[in-house]
Amino acid sequence: MDFSTIFFIALALAVDAFAVALAAGVSLCRVSSRQIFRLAWHFGFFQAGMNVLGWFGGLTVRALIESVDHWIAFGLLAFVGAKMIIEALREEKEEGEGLDPTRGRMLVTLSVATSIDSLAVGLSFAVLQITVWLPALVIGVVAFLLTAAGLRLGCLLGAASRLGARAEIAGGLVLLAIGLKILHEHGAF
Repeated sequence: MDFSTIFFIALALAVDAFAVALAAGVSLCRVSSRQIFRLAWHFGFFQAGMNVLGWFGGLTVRALIESVDHWIAFGLLAFVGAKMIIEALREEKEEGEGLDPTRGRMLVTLSVATSIDSLAVGLSFAVLQITVWLPALVIGVVAFLLTAAGLRLGCLLGAASRLGARAEIAGGLVLLAIGLKILHEHGAF
């Protein structure tokens, strides 16, 4: 497989990570370098790691995961999106006390949700007898870079609009939309 093909696969896989990072940036309004690195590192690491896991899984696991991968991704994204919306609607929420998607369980949940497709791609690499190490590295680096760019861009958009809770609701709706898009792409409806 040539490098340009690997790169375009990596871009396609990183689109969800970029969209989630964009939504996170809008909802946070301000992000530190540490938050950017943390989200980008985890998204990149999970994209690369899931690709390698998929490759190791090969054909035996593919049939099991392929039938439900879209439901897993949808469930994780819907959970996080709904939680963001509920947090934004809470009346007792003080300004600046939002959900931080760059920490804790939410970080891991988003990392897994955005990397499920990478697992499936790793499985296809195994089927095609393609060595996974270079593709996984490229996939991880591209996801890292697009996540960092998405978080920074989302932060700029959120700060420019000064929408506060509305931006957080929009971010939650974006996550739900990504989950529904995944279901639609897999023919669930």
